[in-house]
Amino acid sequence: MDCIDLFKKAAAALQTDPRYLELDAARRENDMDEELQNMIGEFNLARLDLNNESAKAETDAARVAELNERVNDLYSQIMASEGMVRYNAAKAECEAMVSHIDAIINTAMNGGDPMTVQAPTGGCTGSCSTCGGCH
Repeated sequence: MDCIDLFKKAAAALQTDPRYLELDAARRENDMDEELQNMIGEFNLARLDLNNESAKAETDAARVAELNERVNDLYSQIMASEGMVRYNAAKAECEAMVSHIDAIINTAMNGGDPMTVQAPTGGCTGSCSTCGGCH
């Protein structure tokens, strides 16, 4: 078995991890939440209206401000909804897990011992020398 096959098996195992299962459940619940989906639809239409108004040669500043406020209000409502709060928390957990996996892979590719890699702390700065997961 080559490393690609092993990674495929690891990816399948990732889909049984409780963090992934929570993300998937939150995603499915949000997809079925009619009120949330309606808000998202309104948000997309308001954003489209804002983009169209902003692209006009002679924009109506009051209309742009009104549409911008509507877009921001809808976004705030969407992000504050229980389903999105749950989804974003689960997404953050999965992103942390993927960052840890990425640190393991990068350590191995740089000749380090992947078995010693700890979960990275903080966000990626783009510089491997500042990554807590690689050292």
